[in-house]
Amino acid sequence: MKQLLQNLNHEQSDTMLLLLAALAVLLPHTLHLPWWISLTFALTLGWRTLLTCADWRLPPIWLLLPVALAAMAGVHAEFHTWLGRDTGVAMLTLLLGFKMLEMRARRDVMVVIFLCYFVLLSNYFYSQSMLMALHSILALTLMLGAQLSFQYGAYQPPLRQRLALAGRLLLFGAPLALLLFLGFPRISGPLWGLPGDAHTGSSGLSDSMAPGSISALARSDALAFRVQFQGPHPSPSQLYWRSIVLGDYDGRSWTRVHPARGLHRADLDIRVRNPALAYELTLEVQQQPYLPALELSGPRLELDNYRVVDTDEMEFVTTRTPGERLRYRSRAWLTYRLQADASPASLQRWLELPDGYNPRTLALAARLAADHAAAPALVQRLLQLLGSSGYSYTLEPALLGRHAVDEFLFDSKAGFCEHFAGAFVFTLRAMGVPARVVTGYQGGEFNPVDGVLSVRQSDAHAWAEFWQAGVGWQRADPTAAVAPQRIAGAGQLASPGRGSNALLQSLSGEAASLLTSLRFQFAALNNQWNQWVLDYSPERQQALLDSTLASSTQASNLWPYGAGALGVAMLLCGLVWLRRRRPRDPLTQLYAQFCRQQARRGFARAPHEGPQAYAQRLRLRPASAAQQAALQEFLLLYSRLRYGADSPESRTASLAMLRKLLVLCR
Repeated sequence: MKQLLQNLNHEQSDTMLLLLAALAVLLPHTLHLPWWISLTFALTLGWRTLLTCADWRLPPIWLLLPVALAAMAGVHAEFHTWLGRDTGVAMLTLLLGFKMLEMRARRDVMVVIFLCYFVLLSNYFYSQSMLMALHSILALTLMLGAQLSFQYGAYQPPLRQRLALAGRLLLFGAPLALLLFLGFPRISGPLWGLPGDAHTGSSGLSDSMAPGSISALARSDALAFRVQFQGPHPSPSQLYWRSIVLGDYDGRSWTRVHPARGLHRADLDIRVRNPALAYELTLEVQQQPYLPALELSGPRLELDNYRVVDTDEMEFVTTRTPGERLRYRSRAWLTYRLQADASPASLQRWLELPDGYNPRTLALAARLAADHAAAPALVQRLLQLLGSSGYSYTLEPALLGRHAVDEFLFDSKAGFCEHFAGAFVFTLRAMGVPARVVTGYQGGEFNPVDGVLSVRQSDAHAWAEFWQAGVGWQRADPTAAVAPQRIAGAGQLASPGRGSNALLQSLSGEAASLLTSLRFQFAALNNQWNQWVLDYSPERQQALLDSTLASSTQASNLWPYGAGALGVAMLLCGLVWLRRRRPRDPLTQLYAQFCRQQARRGFARAPHEGPQAYAQRLRLRPASAAQQAALQEFLLLYSRLRYGADSPESRTASLAMLRKLLVLCR
């Protein structure tokens, strides 16, 4: 193989470098493109590699065209549309692969190179992470190296020098890119957006809960949000991130109560105890308008460019589904009293149950509430029942039928948090205690490097709230009665075999400690990337400009700084120009003067025209016999000096003769 690569000529080696760059550009797309598209591209790439190494003829157009049309039809069959992000990226990828099989001329090479640039940019439709940026730099270096390779003639520097030149070009452009990033006017919302499917994000929690809906999220290690506290960190058992409140039950699923049925926030009785806990939350892209907040947050969230509605269930909802990463600030009171003096009429909706469901649970509720005890006593009895009757916490509960609560409480006795919360609220309502389900996230993982709390989709959780007269709504988590380690361990038992946790469990000692430290370091670095690069919004840009201009009371005071910066820039450009300036050959200078002279007479030399062809055309120029003779002699002498081999003495005399002839040619 090494011998084969060494035997390649310049054109073949340049093509191989371009194929390598195309492969590097496409690699991230293999994570989300359909398998057959990635396979088709790999086959076309391998085919072109074989043709290049063996120096075989390229396939004819009558063979490529039907295959390309069939591939386009396959794209439509896969996505059922000709528009959209995924469809466009798939078609662009296939076109790049087929175009590589059609590279016959320099023009085709340039088309392939620019297609590679577009495919590289399309990676940012799916990921704008720091790793993607590093990959783009490496891929861009290869692409520039390939593009430079096709610019050279017979002499070509080694591959290392070409790649080094490509790297220098990127470094030269970095200051301008940074300046444009910081100062170019920005638009609100995400840059990499397309209608329909551009922001799939994570589905996260929804406004309904059925058995199995949250346990499916527990298998996902995707990041849900990050939190930076401005003060001491709460304990893991206090980290309840409230998102959606569910109150309507149809026998199978819990859903949100219709907003028209509730009170307005202004009508609620909310009492909190100081001090408040301030925090800043960065929410990853999601498909839901619900904003998680630490219980109990308020009275409002500080979120730019979005209108946030706070409901009477202490939810925060945006009026439009966000298609970007959000960052907002709020305050939370860990000790509070909510709606302690609510009227019985306002609580009636939290007692409703559908008819004809779960008769055994209704009978159990009647026995537990036979003495008409107060709500706290009933809640405690139910929690003791769950903790002492052999119930277990599992990610793979049994399928439940029509009487789902009965089958869970009396038959399977194994479930996830949504099973316990749903059955708990159903039983409390059957005992006459107003109750509702709250879904959100519980726990998280603190990073000791930067103090940021990372909450993942696997931390999704459901718990219950019940109402007590004179006290208001109180949290009750039945999962804590069955699996207290789930709450104390901040959710790490949700999926013990996933991701880096499984790898850490397989290691021990220094290796595990080193891997954990590296993981935290990378998480902190990635958080800085998100905060300062991806979240560089128009508001932050304006704040940066305001802080930059704050030292000047008037804009006119800035002109000395601007003039100085312009002068420094011009000086640097002049130094670069002087460094690169080379003394011109006297023969070249004389020939350039001659061409300009004849252009003024209406006989400009064409770019492709050599001295002999130019002399033949100048015979048509109106001129005296002496001038015509001088024209022909000038070009004949120039050709001899340019392409011949004269001694230095003879060359000096010939240059003097050319200067005399130049005067006669006017």
